[in-house]
Amino acid sequence: MTTFPLAARATEVAARATELSKVYGQGETQVVALDRVTVDFEQARFTAIMGPSGSGKSTLMHCVAGLDSFSSGSVRIGDTELGALKDKQLTRLRRDKIGFIFQAFNLLPTLSALENITLPMDIAGRKPDKEWLNRVIDMVGLSGRLSHRPSQLSGGQQQRVAVARALASQPEIIFGDEPTGNLDSRSGAEVLGFLRNSVREMGQTVVMVTHDPVAAAYADRVVFLADGRIVDEMREPSADAVLDRMKRFDVKGRTS
Repeated sequence: MTTFPLAARATEVAARATELSKVYGQGETQVVALDRVTVDFEQARFTAIMGPSGSGKSTLMHCVAGLDSFSSGSVRIGDTELGALKDKQLTRLRRDKIGFIFQAFNLLPTLSALENITLPMDIAGRKPDKEWLNRVIDMVGLSGRLSHRPSQLSGGQQQRVAVARALASQPEIIFGDEPTGNLDSRSGAEVLGFLRNSVREMGQTVVMVTHDPVAAAYADRVVFLADGRIVDEMREPSADAVLDRMKRFDVKGRTS
């Protein structure tokens, strides 16, 4: 019998960055993308990362997800310290413990929707848990589209495939980088609803970078960055409250 993950207590941490810094270049050309950032991402919670352009939000996500190196500090996924891993170990961790959803759908055009969903597990030589896979496919509404190739699907349907692919391997955490950026508002709302439901109904952990206050309102918590530092956070956000907070960033930016 398959056991689905239960919602975790808020005190449990899926990922943690401690004093995390990312610096590009040296001397006069040096750019500090992250400046000693410390942040926890709680299990079974949906966290959005927001900030002005150039604030470091995507850099933070990429470093915590093991997609980019960092200059100093530490990152942990569960009990695993990323800085201690060799390249092959890091690749294995990303494959086995992390799911990714990006603005570009990143589907293979020659594969069916189902083949795209199971591709990471196929590469790893793992058989999908059929009960879990069926539950994921039902949640994203793809049951009638599994044999279709990406060219036969709408943009919203392609991103549903990407969401299902991220969920199918039961990762410890899913990272999304502007996952609705290429979608119309209706399709974007559907994808965000699926992500929120995966947290509430499946106990999934989701961390999403977005510039859209409406998208951020689907999250349980919003973390705000400015100039490579965390400057604020908001629990149970609304679109209006997030928009108001972002407007204050703009005002401070013009007056500082």
